[in-house]
Amino acid sequence: MRRVLTTLMILLVVLVAGLSALVLLVNPNDFRAYMVRQVEARSGYELKLDGPLRWHVWPQLSILSGRMSLTAPGASAPLVSADNMRLDVALMPLISHQLQVNQVMLKGAVIQLTPQSEAVRKPDAPVAPRANSLPDVAEDAGWSFDIASLKVVDSVLVFQHEDEDQVTVRNINLKMEQDQHHLATLDFSGRINRNQRDMTLSLNANLNASDYPHQLTADIQQLNWQLSGADLPAQGITGQGSLQALWREEQKQLELNNLNLQANDSSLKGRASVLLGEQPKWVFDLQFDKLNLETLLPPQPVTTAESDTQLGATPPKQTRPVIASSDEAPDYNGLRSFTADILLKANTVRWRGIDFTNVSSQMLNHNGLLVISELSGQMGAGHISLPGLLDVRKDMAKAEFQPRLENIEIGTILQAFNYPIALTGNLTMAGDFSGDKIDADAFRRSWQGQAHVDLTNSRMEGLNFQQLVQQAVERSSNVKAQENFESATRLDNFTTDMTLDNGQLSLDDMQGQSSLLVLSGKGTMDLVKETTDTRFNIRVLSGWKGEGPLIEALKETPIPLNVYGKWQELNYSLQVDQILRKHLQDEAKRRLNEWADKNKDSQNSKDVKKLLDKL
Repeated sequence: MRRVLTTLMILLVVLVAGLSALVLLVNPNDFRAYMVRQVEARSGYELKLDGPLRWHVWPQLSILSGRMSLTAPGASAPLVSADNMRLDVALMPLISHQLQVNQVMLKGAVIQLTPQSEAVRKPDAPVAPRANSLPDVAEDAGWSFDIASLKVVDSVLVFQHEDEDQVTVRNINLKMEQDQHHLATLDFSGRINRNQRDMTLSLNANLNASDYPHQLTADIQQLNWQLSGADLPAQGITGQGSLQALWREEQKQLELNNLNLQANDSSLKGRASVLLGEQPKWVFDLQFDKLNLETLLPPQPVTTAESDTQLGATPPKQTRPVIASSDEAPDYNGLRSFTADILLKANTVRWRGIDFTNVSSQMLNHNGLLVISELSGQMGAGHISLPGLLDVRKDMAKAEFQPRLENIEIGTILQAFNYPIALTGNLTMAGDFSGDKIDADAFRRSWQGQAHVDLTNSRMEGLNFQQLVQQAVERSSNVKAQENFESATRLDNFTTDMTLDNGQLSLDDMQGQSSLLVLSGKGTMDLVKETTDTRFNIRVLSGWKGEGPLIEALKETPIPLNVYGKWQELNYSLQVDQILRKHLQDEAKRRLNEWADKNKDSQNSKDVKKLLDKL
């Protein structure tokens, strides 16, 4: 045992002595000019190293440098700059005057992918043929140069495309290892803070750079992100997934295939691609198993009318203010800068408390003209279709939609858009609407359009038209009605023609019927002030006690009913007395006419006839 320990100690002493001798005999500054020449020869980039190079022995033999920068040909700003750089080198090649760099480590680096850091080709420079810029075999001019690993710690990436705003990625930690065939593994993490939103991102990927820069592929096996901040759900958005990315340099095309992503409780699969240029061209083909927009979009703002009815409610959480810009961009201005062909399908979608199934959408954006040729899905037992277009090519946006609803529960829609109208029933509607902004509040205030509405099995809470008429008749006559304690009006069928004009909704040619009553009428509704003024003619067909001429007359006589006021505090007025008075007058005339016809030879009969003619 003693001999083994002695042998190990001798080997350790020899190793330490050898390293010390190597450090003393080899000056790392001898490699400075060589590294600069090799970087420029292989890539055209200019490498600058400030300060002397020095050895670092433990735990890895390394060369340390001071501040460094890497600048593309003709660029006005460096692509990479760092306060410190460490080159982990192999020991044995140094003995034969070879520099083999196993890993490059940058700490506190600033990576700028901006127009200022891009290479600028001289006008008279020759155009090289398509060829792999990475040589298969390293050139040997007395020295060799090879990098197998790159590590970036606590660094910053600044990205800017042409005249767009800069995006800064902080706290970057990156580790990439590649083999002689330029197949690499990549671990990355970073944080982006922009417009009061914070996003943390991490990924693990396999890269194939064997044909770079002409082509680069990435198999992202694990992607994680977390997004929080202004105009986002309170809990933020957390997601993970995997995908395959392919970049084609000549075509400036990025393809994303085998997308498999989750965000909160939503998930999607599919593919996407973009052809970059002056006008990027996007193509999306996405399938959602579940799309819950309530956990991906910020909470809907409370309208003024709604907040007035919730004075005792807990005040809504205030979002952080958004930084204002002096240049107010028109609504949807971003649609002008690209074209897109979008195909979306979803098994389930949840939005504003409504559950949709079998949702399908096909859209085409052409530089600000967004044509929605299909947007449809099932809602409960019904079907909804919402084709239309959004034109933002001019300063004022214009939206046009042709909604088609079949057998949709109207109560769900009213509740989803915060209309305090207690109405239920199966809605069928065909309409044509237009406005300047796709927004629920804008629809209330500034949209126009027409629609035909059919409502079946409807129930309106708060007022029982049959009960109102019968109680008024009971108070003004000796006619009795059956007891009815239901405070709602039921109709088997109801139709109307609807016209919307900047918050004013007109209801024309209203027709409704059930086994209890028949109604007709017209009216208006103010969607902003949430008031109504409607006039009905009601015929109550059932619910009377007994039989008689007066009851039969009431069944055939439309009784005027005016319903007006705020939606949640409706008032009404009935003109039953006039109807009953007219009925008594008509009945008296009828009987007098019968008496006069029976006694037509008497003077009294002639006098009665003259009186009846004057009435």
